[in-house]
This record gives sequence, structure tokens and C-alpha cells, in this order.
Amino acid sequence: MRADKHKKKKKRWPSILLIFLLLIGAVTGYAYFQYKQGVNQSLKNMNTDNQEANEVYTFEGKKDQYGDTNILLLGSDARGKETSRADTIMIVHFNEDKGTFKITSIMRDSYVAIPGHGKHKINSAFALGGPELMRQTIKQNFDLDLQYYAIADFQGFVQLIDEAFPEGVEINVEKKMTANVEVPLEPGLQKLDGAHLLSYVRFRHDAVGDFGRVERQQKTVKAIKDQLSGIQTIAKLPKLIGVVSPYVNTNMDTSDTLFMAKDFLSNDRGEIEALRIPIEDSFTEPRIKGEGAVLSIDVEKNKQALHEFITK
Repeated sequence: MRADKHKKKKKRWPSILLIFLLLIGAVTGYAYFQYKQGVNQSLKNMNTDNQEANEVYTFEGKKDQYGDTNILLLGSDARGKETSRADTIMIVHFNEDKGTFKITSIMRDSYVAIPGHGKHKINSAFALGGPELMRQTIKQNFDLDLQYYAIADFQGFVQLIDEAFPEGVEINVEKKMTANVEVPLEPGLQKLDGAHLLSYVRFRHDAVGDFGRVERQQKTVKAIKDQLSGIQTIAKLPKLIGVVSPYVNTNMDTSDTLFMAKDFLSNDRGEIEALRIPIEDSFTEPRIKGEGAVLSIDVEKNKQALHEFITK
């Protein structure tokens, strides 16, 4: 009797293994189908004049000295072959052991040394040498290595928001925003579609200028994270990544993107912490010939603040 039971158990294991492998294959196939569906959906709506996603860049990135992964996120609205300064500069800090994320926004008018080019506003590093020169600039000024880059076209942001949030992202718009935005905004708590949310994160034509814009960008990242979290959204990740991928130039593999996005959306990771460079009381605002108004920053003070922020 015991021998018969032992034989039945032996026969059962190959069947269980086969079912398990078939399930993995089905899930993988479904994920790939969803990803390609998202890609094709965006390609139909894409402005063919925009070639940023097809540009080939060199990027000599690596993990930082703490073993963490840093992603250089650049927002660009260049059209066709137009050379553009980076409109948005963020660093996403990912601690794989903890599965946690932090974000640092570097204000584009920060006046720093750009390797081989003297001192300029930091956003000009992208126009002068692409993401690699931006990486070198951040390394030289703030002693931080960046492993990956992602250059996102703003139209991709619109497509992603509309796909992920059919009813819009809930945001409290703090004031009327009409100057130099494609879609005007009225104040109040409301759900914004992709076009309206893009206006919200790009608006800067008021008394606080870029300072307010950076604050709104960080507020929006947190709102997206909070409102996207959950198992239903994780199931939609392959399609969401497919939707945005035609608009993003990056050195990240799709598998790496999926892995980090899953952790980003997990409910148990807590709030996303954010830092702005320059920090308070670490800069002046002179006018420089040929540059206009700049943020002349205390590099050492900001470097120290950045490292304290990502290691605490």
C-alpha cells in the first residue's frame, strides 16, 4: 500500500509542475499581449514629427555608492529635430532591499559647472550633450551616480494618464492657471484628465515661478502613486508601460521597468519622500549675462542635503 501511495505522489509532481509552467506561460503571454496593445494604441496617436524616442544615446551609468538605483528622469517637449533643454529634471531613488522610492527635483535654473562647458543653468546640459552630460554634471556637482535615464515626451504623459485614469486624477488646483498653458485650469478639488494635468504640472507663470511648478510636480507624483496603487492596477501595468514606451527614450529594459513599477505601486511602501534642489537658504538669484536670472546655489550645502535625504 505504501509503495502504491509513493508512486501516486511521484506521478502527481510532474502534473503539478506542468500546470505551473502552463500558468506562467499564460500569464507571460497575456502580459506581452497587453504590452503590445498599449504600444500600438500610442503609435496610432503619436506625432510622427517627434523623433526623441528613437534617438540613440550613450549613458555610462551605474549604481550609487550606497548600492541604490537612481533614475534620471528628464521631461522634454522638443518637436522633430529641435534641440531642447530639459524642462523637468528629477532623480528617482530606488532602494531595492526596502522596495522604497524617493524623488529629488533639481530646479532647471540651478547655475552649476557643466563638464567641458563652464558654468550654465543645469538644464542646458541636456542640449549640450544629452543625458550622459547631464549624468556627468550631477556626478561632478553632487557626487551621485545614476544608473538609468528616461527622457519622457509630454504627450506620453497625457496618454498614460488618460489610460490609467479614465475618470481623471484627483488634484486640488490651488489657483486659476491660464497663462502660457494649452488647457486653462480653474481652482478647486477636481479630477484632471491628461491634458489638464499636464497644464497643472507645467504652469509656472506666477509669483513663485519654477518653485511652485516643482512643488506641483512632486505633489502630482504622490497623487498618481496613491490613486494607482492596488492589485487591479498592477494587472494593468504591461499595457500602461506599452502605452508610454513609444514616448520614452530610456536605457531600462521592460522587465526592469515592470519590476520597479510593481514596487512603486505596492500599498505597503508608505509615502514617497521628496526633496528640492536647491534647498531653502542655499541660493541667491542673480542675473548672469547671456543666461538671465539664475539660481546660484551653494553646491556643498545641497550635496550634503541630497546624500542625507537618500540615506536616512
